[in-house]
Amino acid sequence: MKTYGIIGYPLSHSFSPKYFTEKFKKEGIVNAEYKAFELKTIQELPQIIKENPALCGLNVTIPYKEMVIPVLDELDETAKAVGAVNTIKIDINNSKLTGYNTDVYGFQKSLEPHLKPHHANALILGTGGAAKAVAYVLGKLNINFRMVSRSPRQIYEMPYQILNQQLMQLHQIIINTTPLGMSPKTDEYPPILYEYLTEKHLLYDLIYNPEKTLFLKMGEEKGASIINGQQMLEFQAEKSWEIWNND
Repeated sequence: MKTYGIIGYPLSHSFSPKYFTEKFKKEGIVNAEYKAFELKTIQELPQIIKENPALCGLNVTIPYKEMVIPVLDELDETAKAVGAVNTIKIDINNSKLTGYNTDVYGFQKSLEPHLKPHHANALILGTGGAAKAVAYVLGKLNINFRMVSRSPRQIYEMPYQILNQQLMQLHQIIINTTPLGMSPKTDEYPPILYEYLTEKHLLYDLIYNPEKTLFLKMGEEKGASIINGQQMLEFQAEKSWEIWNND
């Protein structure tokens, strides 16, 4: 029996265990199981690997996409360029841990069909591991972007307070990478100027639970196109599976 799993904290609303359990059932994969490992700190990871000798691969979610890097033995080129990891392949012969970023694949594949010629500038809400994957993809697609943060630390980051009508109209792609609005706190939303959204805007929320966050609802009310994180998750999950089983 091969074991796969996800690490993060908290994990009560994680998509992955249900997705992979259903995948195994649907595809008749009988020699695999998928577990959730809630870690209070990333330092618990070596112990989890030690206690689960059949562990072949892990997904990584909030808050460990960046924190996990020093624990790994190697990074693939994309994970290195992004500076965040959401997939780990474990060599069970020598316990070697290799980090990958399949968020990049999932985000790009789910975004591209919705892009229009006027989508030249984007705002990325948040600056964590998922935001880094989003920034990497936008760079590949030649879309200019600015990151928006409650506490900016880099020159390319700006505070929410700076947003005005001109900036809202210039940036017609807005991507929420923060947990604001995620179940159970569904009454929260990023503090952007929703009154300046138009039908030319594309709002993408990496959250998938609820299906339609307040961020997306308020965009939809202004005629904006909206996408949630479900498809991205499915694409990145399948890419993880491919990596784990690619010998």
